[in-house]
Amino acid sequence: MIISITGTDGGGKGAVVGYLVERKGFVHCSARALWVEEIKKRGLEVNRANTRIVANDLRAKHGNDFLITEYARRTGFKPENNYVIESVRAVAEAETLKKYNGLLWAVDADQHIRYDRIQSRASELDRISFEEFVRQEDLEMNDPDPHGMQKAKVIAMADILLTNDGTQEELFAQVEAALKKFFTTQ
Repeated sequence: MIISITGTDGGGKGAVVGYLVERKGFVHCSARALWVEEIKKRGLEVNRANTRIVANDLRAKHGNDFLITEYARRTGFKPENNYVIESVRAVAEAETLKKYNGLLWAVDADQHIRYDRIQSRASELDRISFEEFVRQEDLEMNDPDPHGMQKAKVIAMADILLTNDGTQEELFAQVEAALKKFFTTQ
């Protein structure tokens, strides 16, 4: 099975992915890892702006579904494995995921909670003010670049929305409920 995770920054995508990888044995396919790999190849500074630019460029060169097709190429999406793809942000990625019979799960939380979370994780991509966080999020929700992120549309395409305003245990209970809903043979 293939589950792709979409959602807002700091919403809890990584927590859901971690749960699926650590507790359920899923193979992790990370968009961030692809983008950072390419940023470093190009000798650029690893930051949010360059991540968006490089991701858009890779989509322009290889198709707007590059994230899914690249991981299909790298892993073969072998039927004996379960995969979790973090994180789908373009409509074409979500559409191609469906061609592989994958599910799309969205994760979201209150904007202030999410900002506090990204500040606490201290990633090189997240060293920004709240105002910059909001500006970047507005752009990523509906990027005018045809190869850019369309998070709002992708979240609307999700098979399920996990709301992460509470504890991790509450989030993980939603994950378990979703697994039972979609994979009753588990």
